[in-house]
Amino acid sequence: MTADHYDAELDARGLYCPEPVMMLHNRINDVDEGQLLRVLATDPSTTRDIPRFCQFLGHELVREEEQEGVFTFVIRKGDA
Repeated sequence: MTADHYDAELDARGLYCPEPVMMLHNRINDVDEGQLLRVLATDPSTTRDIPRFCQFLGHELVREEEQEGVFTFVIRKGDA
């Protein structure tokens, strides 16, 4: 598996709190346990909200980075 591997994607660029996390909550249900979901966002509040989402619901935040105003998160779905 490469660093850029993921099984599904959620593009939440241009959306503001709480929309990205609400969309993530729905999209993670479409991913099987253990699979990777990549989330793209431009709202800086996602750097706080998405790690909390993962911690609260038992998902693993595999990678988090920012490049040119786009925040990228890779989440491994837990057994929640």
